[in-house]
Amino acid sequence: QVQVEESGGGLVQPGGSLRLSCAASGRFRSINAMAWYRQAPGIERELVAAIGTGGSPTYADSAKGRFTISRDNDKNTVYLQMNSLKPEDTAVYYCNAGGLTVWSIPFNSWGQGTRVTVSS
Repeated sequence: QVQVEESGGGLVQPGGSLRLSCAASGRFRSINAMAWYRQAPGIERELVAAIGTGGSPTYADSAKGRFTISRDNDKNTVYLQMNSLKPEDTAVYYCNAGGLTVWSIPFNSWGQGTRVTVSS
């Protein structure tokens, strides 16, 4: 009922930047938290950054000072600006959104993921 779709991944050199976008669509009444997770080969999926309706973000220690999460509530979109990228940031990045459908049923939706590769 609620879909999220990521975009913006790709190949970037160490020290470079990428901006990921994630748009939610479907029949929802509200979106509460939106977040970015990532999963590298052989490693469990981990939270990178999250942001609530009010805009207060939280970050994983690995993302602090380099990544910035933001959201545009009018567009139901969340962004992840990633600067000073390192090879260890290489992973598939997933968007997650949670809220209420138009039927007041909670939802928690994941995107298909967008691959980020940091390599020279």
